Amino acid sequence: MANRVETRSRAGSRPAPSGSADGEPPAPQGLIRRLTAGGTEGNERLTVLSGLLLIVLLAGLGITIVDLGGLLWLHLFLGLLLLGPVALKMASTGYRFVRYYTRNRRYRLKGPPAPSLRMLAPLVVVLTMVVFISGVVLLFIGPGSSLRSDVLLIHKVSFFGWIAVTALHVLGHLPEILRFLRISDVTRAEMIAIRSTHPAASAEPVEPPVNQPLPGGAGRWLSISTALVLGLVLAVVLIPQFGAWTGSAGAALLHHHHHLHH
Repeated sequence: MANRVETRSRAGSRPAPSGSADGEPPAPQGLIRRLTAGGTEGNERLTVLSGLLLIVLLAGLGITIVDLGGLLWLHLFLGLLLLGPVALKMASTGYRFVRYYTRNRRYRLKGPPAPSLRMLAPLVVVLTMVVFISGVVLLFIGPGSSLRSDVLLIHKVSFFGWIAVTALHVLGHLPEILRFLRISDVTRAEMIAIRSTHPAASAEPVEPPVNQPLPGGAGRWLSISTALVLGLVLAVVLIPQFGAWTGSAGAALLHHHHHLHH
């Protein structure tokens, strides 16, 4: 009887689980960790998802080039809509870059992208910034500005350069995209087994167990949705700015430039 009382008193003296003592939900940090979980594979999936979204939106933007005079409003709308997904893509790849070069063990085991892609990445980033910044500047200064010709030239040259390097960038990441589209538990097991044979590997697992779903899925889809919604809100808010370019002055300017280049 004394042993039972002692056992109960010990059990009662144990610290309560993390969170509040009255059974309330865990602290916000737990939710953040669940949303950002997934390790290097989660980061790769976020990068691929944002890349696939960009491919779809860029295809639509490319269609507007065929008839820019008639589809300029759509060109402007899609250009602004793209800002959210482009920012997300740069953030996910930039996160991998920082984690790798700050010698994070998981990202060191995963390894860097191919040398050709690492050499291409700075050009992609620079052209991305130039094409979108020049586009936003053009939207606000309007066709009547004295700066219009110079900024328009920068925008056009950087846009076609950006399309070219982005196409090469996508082709370089095609194996990752295809693997993502057909990934399975067997594929994950092979990837983890290969990484575990790395000399720097230790007994501590660097990836989620294969027999469990990859965590952080809700966080990845939330990131994609948020980027898309933010781009959409920005595009809708700035629709009144389209008038200067879609009106008679903007149409005449585009018609003039079209004949100069043909």
